Amino acid sequence: MSSAAPGRRLATVEDLLALPEAERFHEIVDGELVQKAMPSPRHGAAQVELTTEIAGAYGPRARGRGPGGWVFATEVENFFEEPHVYRPDVSGWRRERLPRLPDQSPIALRPDWVCEILSPSNKQNDLFKKLRTYQRCQVPHYWILDPEVEVLAVYRWTAEGYLLVLTAEGQESIRAEPFDAVEFSVHSLLAGDEGEQGA
Repeated sequence: MSSAAPGRRLATVEDLLALPEAERFHEIVDGELVQKAMPSPRHGAAQVELTTEIAGAYGPRARGRGPGGWVFATEVENFFEEPHVYRPDVSGWRRERLPRLPDQSPIALRPDWVCEILSPSNKQNDLFKKLRTYQRCQVPHYWILDPEVEVLAVYRWTAEGYLLVLTAEGQESIRAEPFDAVEFSVHSLLAGDEGEQGA
């Protein structure tokens, strides 16, 4: 159920696509066209490290380093439902559902896994609004990574709603579904191996 105010005109996919492509770093959240926050250095590092770790084992070029079987993308527009078009930080689809990424945007096929990396200015969206949308659209796995406190929350979709199946922090070594062939720590995803605490 949308929380858009009654009588307010809801933003559409056409409104989103009308923005100049070079400046289109936006989402439609509850019918409102919202510019995504500029990523901090830690946010950007986490996005790169996470994608490298997961796609290295599960992506099309895994080549024996892991089971493969997935397609990944960062910051691509995904249509979930009216009035919600998001740009998840990292998205993944099982290859039997999406053999390759389409040319058109936004992608209409909902992902099988989404990871959002929290930024101070958009925490409410990722923690509540997007979580509710992903739950309604039955995204099987939702990860929320918080660089500020080095915490990862892993959710699995169930018929009753999202079930929190794992929380991890700092240097703790974990294997997180649906990518349990990969072992990592939250600290390592934040490029923290070299001691840049508080960066």
